Amino acid sequence: MRHFRVLYVQVLVGVALGLAVGALWPEVGASLKPLGDAFIKLIKMAIAPVVFCTVAGGIARMSDLKAFGRLGLRTLVYFEAVSTLALLVGLLVGEVLKPGAGFNVDPASLDPKIGAGYAAQAKHAESVVEYLLNLIPDTFLGAFARGDLLEVLVVAILTGFACTRMGEFGEKTAEALDQIGKLFFGIIGVVVKLAPIGAFGAMAFTIGKYGLPALVKLGALVAAVYSTSLLFVLVVLGAIAALAGFSILKFLNYIREELLIVLGASSSEAVLPQMMAKLQRLGAGKTTVGLVIPTGYSFNLDGTNIYMTMATLFLAQATNTPLSWEQEATLLGVAMLTSKGASGVTGAGFITLAATLAVIPDLPIASLALLVGVDRFMSECRALTNLVGNGVATLVLARWERDLDRETLKAELDRGPGVQAEPLLGSAEAD
Repeated sequence: MRHFRVLYVQVLVGVALGLAVGALWPEVGASLKPLGDAFIKLIKMAIAPVVFCTVAGGIARMSDLKAFGRLGLRTLVYFEAVSTLALLVGLLVGEVLKPGAGFNVDPASLDPKIGAGYAAQAKHAESVVEYLLNLIPDTFLGAFARGDLLEVLVVAILTGFACTRMGEFGEKTAEALDQIGKLFFGIIGVVVKLAPIGAFGAMAFTIGKYGLPALVKLGALVAAVYSTSLLFVLVVLGAIAALAGFSILKFLNYIREELLIVLGASSSEAVLPQMMAKLQRLGAGKTTVGLVIPTGYSFNLDGTNIYMTMATLFLAQATNTPLSWEQEATLLGVAMLTSKGASGVTGAGFITLAATLAVIPDLPIASLALLVGVDRFMSECRALTNLVGNGVATLVLARWERDLDRETLKAELDRGPGVQAEPLLGSAEAD
């Protein structure tokens, strides 16, 4: 019975019970959606303060501000390189496996309202200039009220820079931010105990609402996306992790609780604060963790990238719409931009897919109706892959910046998650 006291076991039980309830009593399962929504909202309530305190406090203690600018540049370069690689992997596997071949779907037989609805949401996508301007919140507290991570990041960076110029007062402010950060990590520690209930409700809703028949019908695509994402994590991210000096398998074991929570909640944001704490325990510096993880939720979405190229090819194959290499190249280029607008929230990837399809006139937007029934299942895969990708990115960039205690990393990964101590909010020692 002692195993049931472990959180990841409880989450696993919650997911299994949710599957059973959704399959046996679909109406009951569909009605349990508020359980999953409530858990995610409770977590998101504390995300903005955690990010603010971590980043602002970390910058306030930095002696070399040029190093922060260098970290930001390296972070964006890494994100763009790995994200592009994920797009290419999805495109290559989609061409080889052809999961949509043989469907022979007539677009005229599909409900055009479904595709048009998502296309309308995609048209509201901002231009580059608007996107950059909207990173600046209208008010200081406005960023926290909306919970926009990039806006919070901007406010935190400005606050941290201000503290570095205020001498002793700035140091006291940094200490106060650390204490406030500990408070919000404590709140997260309380809320995360509800993860099994949230996972149960979210999974019961998914199965009850969309049903197992939809999953079976489009099983080839779902299986292809999951297998490709697993391949990307083990091979691509595994190779990157090995070059950085750690095992991807040990890392996956270390964050197994977070992976199971994401699987149940279908949102990587549900574990953002826990991931920040665990990455600091692994020896990554506070400032590196605080910058890379929140930024990665908008700019490093490996799972979303894989899904976008594979789903586009699936729709083209299912509707017998041939794509030229020029169109595929255009698809890659546009996907590199549209994927940056997706977040860790369920359903965002579907909207960005609609925005990407808009550049291929030959592919009817009505074909999106084919994916509605199974997108929720693939949303879980996207969230899981995004989570792992951002965790690996943080450790790699911390190593690159000499902001990683490699002995701590090795010792923690060898020990496994186990019983964790209080979340660390101070910077790790440089190697």
